[in-house]
Amino acid sequence: GRPELGLSPSRGGPLAKNTLFLVELLPPKKEPALRYLDGGGPRPRRLARAVVFFGGEAHPNVTELAVGPLPRPTFYRPLRSPGGRPVPFSSRPMTQGEYEGLRRALAVATEPLYRLLREATGHWFHNCSRRCLTFSDIAPRGLGPGERRSWLVLQRSVEGFFLHPVGLEVLVDHRDPDPARWEVQRLWYNGRYFSTPEELARSYERGTLAVARLEELPARGLFSGYEPRGSFSTGTPTHVHGAKVCEPQGRRYRLRGNLLEYGGWSLAFRLRSSAGLQLFDLRFNGERVAFEVSVQEAIAFYGGHTPAAMQTKYMDAGWGMGSVSYELAPGVDCPEVATFLDAHHLYDADGPVRFSKALCVFELPTGVPLRRHFDSDFQGGFHFYAGLEGHALVLRTTSTVYNYDYIWDFLLYPNGVLEAKVHATGYIHATFYTPQGRRYGSRVHRHLLGNLHTHLVHYKVDLDVAGTGNSFETLEVRLENISNPWSPGAR
Repeated sequence: GRPELGLSPSRGGPLAKNTLFLVELLPPKKEPALRYLDGGGPRPRRLARAVVFFGGEAHPNVTELAVGPLPRPTFYRPLRSPGGRPVPFSSRPMTQGEYEGLRRALAVATEPLYRLLREATGHWFHNCSRRCLTFSDIAPRGLGPGERRSWLVLQRSVEGFFLHPVGLEVLVDHRDPDPARWEVQRLWYNGRYFSTPEELARSYERGTLAVARLEELPARGLFSGYEPRGSFSTGTPTHVHGAKVCEPQGRRYRLRGNLLEYGGWSLAFRLRSSAGLQLFDLRFNGERVAFEVSVQEAIAFYGGHTPAAMQTKYMDAGWGMGSVSYELAPGVDCPEVATFLDAHHLYDADGPVRFSKALCVFELPTGVPLRRHFDSDFQGGFHFYAGLEGHALVLRTTSTVYNYDYIWDFLLYPNGVLEAKVHATGYIHATFYTPQGRRYGSRVHRHLLGNLHTHLVHYKVDLDVAGTGNSFETLEVRLENISNPWSPGAR
């Protein structure tokens, strides 16, 4: 350890302390990496990127450090931040410790609202047993630099709680490292704003509040649950297994550590805790076609009538998008015959945490021939038929960023095509339905609005086709009006 950093355990204790938040591999710069890979240079030193929360300093900040050489570090140095300025402590990602503080703050703030919550929703925060409330938070946390104010959406704590908002949203200022100084600044309930919980409670007691009384939830068959229910009108069976992937003669790919080979393809891969899958040194038949292809960011912008909805602009790398790579289920997330790989993350923890079956690799029949031709003799017969089965090798992981489950795929085809694909599933980020909200989404349940939003996914693609001296250009096609060379006078 380095005593001059004054590091404390991440879990427990105050927020105003120095903690190690994130550690992940820091790839070497491209030029020395290529010199080594192509046999002309030394092996680059392996370094780690460490993100440290300096919350116990006179000027709290977030600092990124390069630490090395691995596996036995002897030095560290600051990494230059964008703009060259320190990252303020108020801009740090959330931790489990801070979430626990927000839960306690909500429990205190909703004490005056106990009767309203119990009678209108059937759920509350205090001695709630199986009728508890929970919450979701949104970002950005404020409207200007230095702020750390979060709108919290209260929800009934049931399966799929993301789809069970109760109509109450609370704005908490939690910039101060001391949770005792956090304060509720605003509340929104069923279309109205209030300055304090007491003001909202008085409105309810006086009978001047438009109360949204929620129906009792069923014990089974909850609409937000994953328990299969119902049947198709055609009567086709739903209780038997569908088609499965098999490998009748064994695997046609090879895994050696993080080196993956399939057909003409070879590449190295890793799962970065901050952002997700990275591919390096991608070659086809021994020739490098890309130095790096990697997931960088997933962004979602929302609109809505509630304060949380109109404020939501998620940038998921800031929520540890690569570190939430939870276990993949054989037969559902990946075929049973897939190869499953574990991952290790050090993210908001006091040491590396093993994530079992975080990645999988499998060969997938595409269902479409790679090539085919039927050469007809136009007399009811044919000269020949030829075709090649269509297959692709899939490297897959997932990111469960709270409500959303992103499924990240890289597909390798035997003809030299590489495809990057992402599937968005899980639960929608939804808010409480009000008539005014219809302008910003669709009513998907009695008290639920599916908010209009846009997803942006960013990849880094560093192509090295036939060397590193590549450029990129776009070509525009337009109509050309010329004389017909084989029919004079025609154009």
